[in-house]
Amino acid sequence: MATELPRIASVEVTGATTLRVQWADGAADMVDLAGWVATGSPVLDPLSRTATFAQVRVGDYGASLEWGDDDDLAIDAVHLHTLALAQRPFTSADLDAWQKSMNLSNREAADFFQMAVSRWEAYRAGAAVPARIAMLCRAAERDPILMQAYYRPRKPGRRRAA
Repeated sequence: MATELPRIASVEVTGATTLRVQWADGAADMVDLAGWVATGSPVLDPLSRTATFAQVRVGDYGASLEWGDDDDLAIDAVHLHTLALAQRPFTSADLDAWQKSMNLSNREAADFFQMAVSRWEAYRAGAAVPARIAMLCRAAERDPILMQAYYRPRKPGRRRAA
């Protein structure tokens, strides 16, 4: 089953390293490229300058974003979309859906994140979900080996008295 590649309809600079990206499918995302620029090799160093970053434009018929005349100063739409998805807000509803998709009890989920069950239940009830929890949820869903390495199933019922 082939998936359609993301296409960029337009882009707007909203900060020193942030962009508002309008996708061809109608969705829009705020994307912070600070980490990408900082770890992207010396080729991307010019993007740390506000004036250069502000020159962003859609390239290759929506397949990339480009800066300047240098072909190396670009990010393709697939990687940009991957960053956008990772940076999207992660709500208690998303957490609940993740827990159901992974088939975990509250105790198993709390154990997976090495936190108290009460804290896990607070996130599910609407407390702000920290970025580190969102990252781990997304990574565990994407990579079954990660889940298998750290998941510890719980047996129902009470432990027997010693």
